[in-house]
Amino acid sequence: MTTLRVLLSGGGSGGHVFPAFAVADALRQVMREQGDAVEFRFAGTADGVESELAVEADLPYSTIAARALRGRNLFSKLLSVGATATGVLDALALMLRYRPHVVFLTGGYVSAPVGVAAWLARRPIVLLQPDIEPGWTLKALAPLADKICVTHQRSTERYPEGKAAVTGYPLRAGFEDLDKPMARAHFQLNGGPALLVTGAVRGAQRINDCIADNLEQWLSQTQLIHISGRNDFDRLSKLRTNLPPKLQSRYRLYTYMSEEMPLAMAACDLAVSRAGASVMGEYPAAGLPAVLAPIGEAGGHQRYNANLLADAGGAVVLDNDHITDQLLDLTTGLLADQERLRSMREAMLDLRRIDAARRIAEVIVAVAK
Repeated sequence: MTTLRVLLSGGGSGGHVFPAFAVADALRQVMREQGDAVEFRFAGTADGVESELAVEADLPYSTIAARALRGRNLFSKLLSVGATATGVLDALALMLRYRPHVVFLTGGYVSAPVGVAAWLARRPIVLLQPDIEPGWTLKALAPLADKICVTHQRSTERYPEGKAAVTGYPLRAGFEDLDKPMARAHFQLNGGPALLVTGAVRGAQRINDCIADNLEQWLSQTQLIHISGRNDFDRLSKLRTNLPPKLQSRYRLYTYMSEEMPLAMAACDLAVSRAGASVMGEYPAAGLPAVLAPIGEAGGHQRYNANLLADAGGAVVLDNDHITDQLLDLTTGLLADQERLRSMREAMLDLRRIDAARRIAEVIVAVAK
């Protein structure tokens, strides 16, 4: 029995980290079927969300120096370049210690030094481009990669023929056999409309503010599963405590959600969120229509994701500047229009692809050979 050693790296947001975990699970299954084994190490920053999530996923973790470069002043950029150079040395030392057979990168600025070190150490590289439009890190690393896995056919246009593989977005566990009645019972929802509002690991400030400023009005229209992120959880908890008991029962507030997330998506009739990479796979997998408010940071890549889902008919795109004055009316209007929700749900399901993690795992095994 042989053991495949895989170095994983990516970070900055859950959309760059959860796909690595999903692919790791698929790799375990693929190697088990071949009668072989696989072991992993995750390389990330000391203070990024990946450091917390990797520990939760029970993956051995190595710290790499890295800093974001985009949108900073000259002095900060110089510090970032210095940190990246240090990160390359960190990653080279890790390559020598761990000696991975293949390196799998999912994006975020920590991938840059790890990717450069892998190339210098002559280790095969597989990239996952979860967003429709790659970030600057993945653009820079693409020439060094042996294979690039992309979520949608639209992303293959920028690469030489044969370099990109259309695999879909790798899903975390729990999306295989979703049952809406069971999911609604899990969250103790009644037969009325239910809305999922999520802001990823740290939260979406402007969306949370809109909920907080009109909380009783929201709850008079819909039951609410709200994943606020850690920054706004205490403020929203106090608001919930001051609600009348009837409205309190309609508001389910969480700072963060992992294993229950597929159930939350299945339980709800509509989602409100940003448009990070995960919406490309998870909303279609759950057949969940969405109002997407992409942020303009990181090169505006969320706009491409949101537009793809909107073009397919599964989502409505709301400009970030109009969240305060339009989100409530837009959302409650959609929840009241059952025919449109049904059409949006069907459009999302048409994009569903639940085998992406396995497809990527098979690419990684092939490249490692």
